[in-house]
Amino acid sequence: MRAIQGALLIASIFQMVIGFFGFWRIFSRLLSPLAIVPPVTLTGLGLYAHGFPQLAKCIEIGLPALFLVVFLSQFLPHMMKSKGIILARFAVLFSVAVVWVFAEILTVAGAYDNKPPNTQISCRTDRSGLLSAAPWIRVPYPFQWGGPTFDAGDIFAMMAACFVAVVESSGTIIAASRYGSATPIPPSVLSRGIGWLGIGTLLAAGFGTGSGSTASVENAGLLGLTRVGSRRVVQISAGFMLFFSVLGKFGALLASIPLPIMAALYCVLFAYVCSAGLGFLQFCNLNSFRTKFILGFSLFMGLSVPQYFNEYLLISGRGPVHTGATWFNNIMQVIFSSPATVSIMVAFFLDLTHSLRHSSTRRDSGRHWWRKFRNFDQDVRSEEFYSLPYNLNRFFPSF
Repeated sequence: MRAIQGALLIASIFQMVIGFFGFWRIFSRLLSPLAIVPPVTLTGLGLYAHGFPQLAKCIEIGLPALFLVVFLSQFLPHMMKSKGIILARFAVLFSVAVVWVFAEILTVAGAYDNKPPNTQISCRTDRSGLLSAAPWIRVPYPFQWGGPTFDAGDIFAMMAACFVAVVESSGTIIAASRYGSATPIPPSVLSRGIGWLGIGTLLAAGFGTGSGSTASVENAGLLGLTRVGSRRVVQISAGFMLFFSVLGKFGALLASIPLPIMAALYCVLFAYVCSAGLGFLQFCNLNSFRTKFILGFSLFMGLSVPQYFNEYLLISGRGPVHTGATWFNNIMQVIFSSPATVSIMVAFFLDLTHSLRHSSTRRDSGRHWWRKFRNFDQDVRSEEFYSLPYNLNRFFPSF
């Protein structure tokens, strides 16, 4: 933990530098709608292993949760009109509550008493004595595991992980802006967000969480599911999270929710993020074979390359890159195990080099749609969306 803390502390500086000093702004200014489609799509699609495979570990509670959240959010609003819309806004809460009670009934009734250990871990709501062992109040404090230690190899590997977090967070932020009815994000705003991501990683390192910070893919999908694009909701939710983080019993209660229930939600939320990426195709010329090649090749390589790296690691116990420098091996393994990162590297390179001198290249990639949003002050709507967070309270149109 002390080594992880030290590596995260240095890696957070890397994120803050590329964010606040504008390096990510320079990169994002060169992005087009075509280059954005693969990373945003694979930010959601690349997490498919956390969906139905996890749900199927306890199919009797995972499948009802999936059916319930889809029915409440997609079908009921059209059947009940105004009243159904209210239920759709709280589809996640209602689905989790109902199926959680159902799982508790199965646990108390002894349905899993004689089941294999893996089934009991996935299905039971009283596993591991989480609620009884958790303290009522626990206030986290900096460096609770001791003073951080610093190792160059760990730092470089963590910087690679932070780079992957930057790419995936950018995809999540773009998807969230799309579902929040915002204009295309000006590169300066996106770069500033990455800088604040580094501050989050710095705080995570200081308090010893064991992991860095990244934009929540689930929250971006939740924007599409609930169709509420208000920043005030996020601010209030953050306040609740800060308050309840010191209540150990409350955290243990949430941790007792069976994972298949959450996996059922992921099936819907990650799908929304995936579809947000595909939505950017409306800005591209899909009749162009250049567009088709870049799109198909980057999506395919974004799924195929991480699959190869992960399978190689699973079978051989090490990655396919195995030089004498362990830190370099770890960097390659981390970067090329991320679908979004691989896809954005392929799409970005091809979009800037393929048929560069052709007259229709810029229009085929959709760059002309985003030209006026490259600078913050070229469109008054940018100031409305990105400078006045407390006055922004926009909702999607009703069903």
